[in-house]
Amino acid sequence: MVYRRAPNKQNQEKWQLLLPEKHRESVLVSLHDEHGHLGYEKTLGLVRDRFYWPCMKQDVEDYCRSCLRCIQRKTLPTRNAPMGHIESQGPMDLVCIDFLSLEPDKGGISNILVITDHFTRYAQAFPTKDQRAITVAKVLFEKFFVHYGLPHRIHSDQGRDFESKLVHELLLLLGVQKSRTTPYHPQGDPQPERFNRTLLDMLGTLTSEQKTHWSHHVATLVHAYNSTKHDATGYSPYFLMFGREARLPVDMAFGVTADDTPVKSHQSYVERLKRNLQQAFEKAQVASGNRNQQNKARYDQKVKFHDLQPGDRVILRNLGIPGKHKLADRWGSQPYIICSQLPNIPVYQIRPEGKNHPIKTWHRNHLLPIGPTVREPRSVDDKPSKNTRPRRSKRIQSQTPTVPRADCHIYSSEDESEEEEWGLNYFFGETDSERPAFNSEEATTELNVNAPEFIPENLDDVPFQVSEVAPDTSITNGNESVHELSDNLSPTLETDTDVGSRVDCDEEHIESRVFNTREPRVIRPPQRLTYDSLGNSTEKTVIAAHRSAHAHVPSSAHSSGDTPPQCRSVVYFQCPYFVDIQI
Repeated sequence: MVYRRAPNKQNQEKWQLLLPEKHRESVLVSLHDEHGHLGYEKTLGLVRDRFYWPCMKQDVEDYCRSCLRCIQRKTLPTRNAPMGHIESQGPMDLVCIDFLSLEPDKGGISNILVITDHFTRYAQAFPTKDQRAITVAKVLFEKFFVHYGLPHRIHSDQGRDFESKLVHELLLLLGVQKSRTTPYHPQGDPQPERFNRTLLDMLGTLTSEQKTHWSHHVATLVHAYNSTKHDATGYSPYFLMFGREARLPVDMAFGVTADDTPVKSHQSYVERLKRNLQQAFEKAQVASGNRNQQNKARYDQKVKFHDLQPGDRVILRNLGIPGKHKLADRWGSQPYIICSQLPNIPVYQIRPEGKNHPIKTWHRNHLLPIGPTVREPRSVDDKPSKNTRPRRSKRIQSQTPTVPRADCHIYSSEDESEEEEWGLNYFFGETDSERPAFNSEEATTELNVNAPEFIPENLDDVPFQVSEVAPDTSITNGNESVHELSDNLSPTLETDTDVGSRVDCDEEHIESRVFNTREPRVIRPPQRLTYDSLGNSTEKTVIAAHRSAHAHVPSSAHSSGDTPPQCRSVVYFQCPYFVDIQI
């Protein structure tokens, strides 16, 4: 081994191991990945105290900067795209909608559908009980479109109520275009968001008694907002929408008005309205443009612009995490590839790297570029589980397999795989090597397929099960009762009794294996609390047979010796007093 002698912080001599190149990665993994993912300087200090190699500082810095786990957790979101503005050309050219949710009032109303005109800033708010798509469609058509006309385009976020099929079909039928924002970017729909804050402040000024039924005051407060001059346009939204100022109750009380121009005729009113609106629109556009430029200059001072090109690798911001997420990563682990950029806006279309998934559209502020040298974290191998077999329910475990039929002599690969999957080797008690080989040629027998079904001679040793109780079944004679029961009973293997059945297959005997399972639970016959009519009893017998339930019937219960002793049943006499007598 070769060591390097170098001074330490105490001006004492320290020895650094000259590390070969093949061991450098394992050392960095141990001192960075497995050491809490500390920063570059702390990791370099750990390495420098123990090892040395040429260009060690640059290698440690590149290794720490290319760590994906550090990038996901430690990189803070920043403003990476300059501010942009949505443009509109006149009233009802662009209408923005959004929902405002707050505490319910006495009527159970807890939502407000906010609709604002982008050019005039004219707003309308409609209280609703829910945010369903049918509610949105009904409010838009019955309360907005019929009063203000159809807009050219409607803009909203990606809420399920706005992006539903019903709303899209309604707008398509009316010829209205639909646009939406990118995910988790409310800045793409700014006017409803800003009006929501103003409306909340106005509702918050109500008294405690008025707040219990705040939905009754929404229309009044919205009208007050529309009648007030807006800072961005210099005009009131009501004037830009209707060409005149709103007449308020105070105007009627004192005989004053904000619009004091006399009107002589309809023609003069129309000419004055057109002239005033034209001047107001021009001034509003200039004032709004100046305000937008001021906001943009103030916002862009903190922007760290980084242009993205098609083919660049990025990761998405980790948004929409429910509950507490103090330990969650700030960025996702799935790399994406830039496909294209939408024209004139900082919005990009991306697709997952190495996967055939749909293309997503995200804003630039939610994308973090990563270089091609960024390494993904090593996957920790999970410890093998103790029980790799699938777990079976108690009901399936209690069921015992039936006796194989004589004509089922060929084993398929599916059957073998299912047996191995469910762990039947445990019940057989033998391994694959100990299992005797089965020859399919020898299994071809000359058994008659049309032969009658095999019925055990001694039914006392074979449990039976009847799927449903037949109350109209009567016991006639011994032979008929045996055949009647044999059609409804399916012989199964008893768990505590060794039952062996041999089938002759071309002079070869295949022994059935014994299944050693736990004892099934005892199922008792149900009590039948029925009667025909009050005061009239019947003596019809009912055969009730259940799995692993043997009801011993005395010989006195048989009528004229018709019921053979091997067909044990329970005989009920239906009495008119809700009492079952068991004999």
